[in-house]
This record gives sequence, C-alpha cells and structure tokens, in this order.
Amino acid sequence: MLGTAGTPGTAGTAGHGPLAGVRVVELAGIGPGPFAAMLLADLGADVVRVDRPGGPALGIDPAHDLTNRGKRSVIVDLKAPDGPARVLDLAARADVLIEGNRPGVAERLGVGPDACRARNPRLVYGRMTGWGQDGPLAHRAGHDVAYIALTGTLGMIGAPDAPPAVPANLLGDYAGGSLYLVVGVLAALHHARATGTGQVVDAAIVDGAAHLSTMIHGMLAAGGWQDRRGVNLLDGGCPYYGTYETADGGHMAVGALEPRFYDEFVGLLGLDGFTDARTDPSRWDELRKAVAARFSSRTRDEWTAVFAASDACVAPVLSLREAPHHPHLAARATFTDHGGITQPAPAPRFSATPTAVRGGPARPGVDTADVARDWDAPRLLTDPPQGD
Repeated sequence: MLGTAGTPGTAGTAGHGPLAGVRVVELAGIGPGPFAAMLLADLGADVVRVDRPGGPALGIDPAHDLTNRGKRSVIVDLKAPDGPARVLDLAARADVLIEGNRPGVAERLGVGPDACRARNPRLVYGRMTGWGQDGPLAHRAGHDVAYIALTGTLGMIGAPDAPPAVPANLLGDYAGGSLYLVVGVLAALHHARATGTGQVVDAAIVDGAAHLSTMIHGMLAAGGWQDRRGVNLLDGGCPYYGTYETADGGHMAVGALEPRFYDEFVGLLGLDGFTDARTDPSRWDELRKAVAARFSSRTRDEWTAVFAASDACVAPVLSLREAPHHPHLAARATFTDHGGITQPAPAPRFSATPTAVRGGPARPGVDTADVARDWDAPRLLTDPPQGD
C-alpha cells in the first residue's frame, strides 16, 4: 500500500525538515528551477514563488504541477513600476533566491544579483540556466536534449544501430541542472552562515551533465570505454547489463556485473553452459541471443517470480503507474498520496529532522496576504491578492 503524507501543516511553517527556518524566493520559471525550489521546500524551507500575472507558462493546471508542492505563491508583475521593489523586499528577508532567466534578464528587470545583494549581503543568489552565464551560447535558447547533446552524455545512450535514446528530461534538466543548483545553494548557504557573505551560484545544465560523466571519462582515458554507444560495459553493450523483452511484451532489467551475481543469473536462466562467457567478449553475441531467447519464453511476472529471492540483480521494468505499487517501494513509502495525487515522497531521509509533503501545489497568488504578514513585506499588499 502507498504511504500517505503526514498531517500537512501550512506550507512555509517551521518544524519539518533540516531546512526549517530557511527562506527561499523563487522567481517563477519552468523546468529545473521549480524542481530545485521544490526540493528545498521538501527539505523544510519556506519557499515563496513569485508568479507572473497571466497564468502558468506551460498551461499546466496549477493543482497538478507537483514541482510547486509545499510552496507559497505571490503574484508580482516585474514590468510594473513597483514590481522590482516588491521582489527586493522579499530578497531582503530571504536566505536564498533562485531564478532561471537567460543571462542579463534579471538585471534588466531590476532584480539581478547586485540589486538583491545590495539589500541583503548574506543572500545566496542561485542562477539556473542551460548554457551558463557566459560562453558563446549563453544567450541562445535551448532545452534539455540540446544541452546533454553537446556534453557527450546523450551520445552514450541507446543502441549502436539507432539514434541516441532521449532520457525524457531527467538527465539534463533535473540531474545536471536542479540537483547541481541545490548542491551549490546549500554549499553557499553554509558559507554565508559562517562568514556573513552570500554569493552567486551559476548552475548550468551543460556543466552538471558533463560532471555526471566523470567516471566514464576516467574509463575512456584508461582504455576501458569506447567512445561509441552500445559497445561498453554499462551502456547496453554487455549482455548481462541491459534489458530484455518477455513473452508478454514486458521487459526485465539485468545488472549481473560481479562474478557471483552473474553465476546466479545464468543459473536461474538455465544457461549453465555460459558460465565462462562473462569474461569472453567473443561469446557475448551468443550469450545475448541465448538470454533473449530465455526471457522471451515467459512473461514478465513469471520471470519476476524466478528472480525475486535472488542476488542476480534482475528486476522487472515497471511503468510510472506500476512503480508505486511494487512491494519494496510501498513498504518504504517511496511514493505518497497527497491531495488525491500519487507522487514521489521527499528524498533523501533524515533521522532527526524528517521531511514530509507539507502542502499541495501552490496556487498563483493565493498566499500573498500570509507571505506579506510572515515576511513583514507589506508592499506585497499594495494591490489585492490574486489567485483562485
């Protein structure tokens, strides 16, 4: 059964998570910036999202935009005469500000790092972009797939006889972008609390996505990785590290790298004659065909049962709707139900400062009065609060 979120308090109240008491201003955007701010909110920070007038940029129903969970929202028109001053009032009371505009846009709007840190020298100003704040492409448009293409990471993914496989927008936007922004913000916050001085964090997806491939670059330099996809140990080139189709059109994932795991894998498949093929690449094509034939003889659920109690490192490939119901993930409450929506629970976990989904997605503008009171920012109330 799915886990359920603990009794939700009002988003922004202290008492949940290791970042309780930390104030974050998020200038509304799309993709990795909102996800980074969601992670900070999951960890207990009071995140105030500054939304633009006119509704969400991607047209997503705000009630289902889970990257805005646990936040509060105010609406500010940064192009209005008093818009920048309202944001600067929030920045003066914040620990962190996150923005994801192209380089120079925040400065032109009057809420760039110099203006914000003039009001609050301790402020950590986090900048989330694809190309970074400088370089020949810094001012160009882009999306996840282009960023990971230039870093070499996209070119590693997929079969050798097919175009590179697009890993949704998880590798670039969220792994190479959001997570690196959060690491940078937390490191800079630690420095600010130790020294009293904030700084600007330039988190570029191209930098983060490149950094994720550090181990592979080491293997490449050592001659242990070929600079082409589908022929290496971890990219599907190895027959005991990859995926196979089952009789019912499902798939099983295999990661039997170590000798004892491999031996158990081929034993449970009934392929004992291939015990020595693990270290003999000349037999890998033969091994791959034999493994594929065996997996195609039974359904995904049947093979799941065969490997359930083993250390062969084999698992069924589940869909997004199936994953929350897997017995292990259900036992750990890896997914939770909140507001009628099944969603991933906050991660990682903390023994002394447990986290929780503290509120549903922020509705644009509905928290203006509360934020004005809690942050002592009455200028937000110059106009009536907007929202649903």
